[in-house]
Amino acid sequence: MAHRPLRGSEREVVEGARSLGKADPAQRLQVTIVLKRQSSAVLMDHIARVERGDRRARPMTREDFAHQFGMRPEHLAAIRKFAAAYGLTVRHENAARRTVVLEGTVAQCNAAFGVDLQQFDAPAGPFRGRTGAVQLPEELHEIVDAVLGLDNRPQAKPHFRHRPAGPASAAAQASASFTPPQLAQLYDFPAGNGQGQTIGLIELGGGYRAQDVAAYFGELGIAQPPLLAVAVDGASNEPSGDPNGPDGEVELDIEVAGAIAPGASIVVYFAPNTDAGFLDAVSTAVHDTTNKPSVVSISWGGPESSWTQQAMMAIDQVLQEAAVLGVTVCVASGDSGSSDGVADGSAHVDFPASSSYALACGGTSLRASGQQIASETVWNDGTQGGASGGGISAFFALPKWQTGLQVHSAQGGISSLTRRGVPDVAGDADPRTGYDVRVDGSDAVIGGTSAVAPLWAALIARINSTRGTPAGLVQPLLYSTAGLFNDITSGNNGMYAAAVGWDACTGLGSPKGKAIATALAAPAGS
Repeated sequence: MAHRPLRGSEREVVEGARSLGKADPAQRLQVTIVLKRQSSAVLMDHIARVERGDRRARPMTREDFAHQFGMRPEHLAAIRKFAAAYGLTVRHENAARRTVVLEGTVAQCNAAFGVDLQQFDAPAGPFRGRTGAVQLPEELHEIVDAVLGLDNRPQAKPHFRHRPAGPASAAAQASASFTPPQLAQLYDFPAGNGQGQTIGLIELGGGYRAQDVAAYFGELGIAQPPLLAVAVDGASNEPSGDPNGPDGEVELDIEVAGAIAPGASIVVYFAPNTDAGFLDAVSTAVHDTTNKPSVVSISWGGPESSWTQQAMMAIDQVLQEAAVLGVTVCVASGDSGSSDGVADGSAHVDFPASSSYALACGGTSLRASGQQIASETVWNDGTQGGASGGGISAFFALPKWQTGLQVHSAQGGISSLTRRGVPDVAGDADPRTGYDVRVDGSDAVIGGTSAVAPLWAALIARINSTRGTPAGLVQPLLYSTAGLFNDITSGNNGMYAAAVGWDACTGLGSPKGKAIATALAAPAGS
């Protein structure tokens, strides 16, 4: 079969990585193929109405979505034929997610996809990788959007930070930390506990210990919410015992979301930290017909420049589908300021926060006086390097709800926002004013935008519980309604400065929970 490159699939060598030679030809791997969405005027019209903020655009059920917009049988037949021609095994098919998982050896995948898989050593650890584009037979280009999993380099990082210890933390010791319920009170969250809702958490490593979770909720005097781990692509709940590793992310997410919405069920989707694992985790959660989360929290991500275009588009499409299904997806905007940790002197934003269909969550530094907010500024800890992620996407177009906004630079310049701006919203993320949590048997104070995503997810769960129908894509209404936020007008995240209204550090600001709940109240007749 004659092959040609799949657009957007190009990979480059990881900075600092070196090839150790060809990957073992007998090594087995799984590859996720994402099929193109059916060209349906009904689906596109629904997405357009959701984007416009039309509150009559009722969420579809997952069952109806799969029935109307699932993968075409002839597309599946073509992939099966392709797999058979190269000796690959079809391991999994999902109509609603439009995914087919194929398994084979490195040698078979090299031949099938026109790649030369190598074994690499890198600062973040060894991985199997490739350079250049994935190649596909001509007839598959009309039906395939992405081929993921050939390369298993670590794709994302968790966005949490521990409060610094030692002499450098004198200022931190003088600052208060908060339990999640205390922050919910400071942000004037509406009453309720999220009863009847499910919050999905995406995790790409580590795990939680049941005794830690039980002890944490016992200390708070809050009933522990139902907690379930879901395995994706062979990953599972595997706590490492290192609180500075991914366990910190997992337990932070559970404890923040669960302490604010203890009446909701918490479902944790564990997947490998690869582009295929990330996609499969998010699509599993969004299309989960058993647990049916109404809100999903993602505290992992990476600079747009570290992703292939095909992976970003595949995940962006899943987030579009979440909007159609009424699922709100809250995503941390990153902890490395306007650079997003890329050392090239330019501004970068984090993906998937940069998707227009993600509620991108930036970070503030919050001080309280009693039960009131005393001050709130952009989180930017210059001595420790942590700062609210934010900026302008290099990949995604300007969404309708951000039309007319301006970008304020830290040097004083003002320009029009012409592409997707990040973040949308914010909340306390400074480790010096962080969250009281328990990780791997020890109490800790943790910050980072990782904490803001589950904070917002818990707020949405509370709102959904009383609303009666899921809020879904909330951005159009949040951007068009005044009085919903504590406007953050002081500070910067490197290249961008806070300003009145939306800015590329803290978005619209931190939440006024009851006002947001009132604005998101279900429309008449819903």
